Amino acid sequence: QVQLVESGGGSVQPGGSLRLSCAASRSLFDNGIMSWHRQAPGKERVLVAAISTGGNTYIADSVKGRFTISTANAKNTVYLQMNNLEPEDTAVYYCKVVVGTNIYWGQGTQVTVSS
Repeated sequence: QVQLVESGGGSVQPGGSLRLSCAASRSLFDNGIMSWHRQAPGKERVLVAAISTGGNTYIADSVKGRFTISTANAKNTVYLQMNNLEPEDTAVYYCKVVVGTNIYWGQGTQVTVSS
């Protein structure tokens, strides 16, 4: 069983920054996609950013220019760098890894942006 452990969430003021990390219990990113999703209270979970094995990235329009996604540690860790945070970014952020037909989710980490 693969586990994804997320960290880096917290509370910040508008304009602040946070970096989320998602570490897999074993290297599994041989041919797949790692992504970050978020779910605000009362709303559906949505895709925020994704990165493929080849390094291709996707950033949602709502966070483009403020968030970046990257990998490290032989691609068993994925990061979400979040800059210039806005109150609308408040949500639980989830890491997801898809390898072949296997889908893994992290437990979620809370990000709160408030003055």
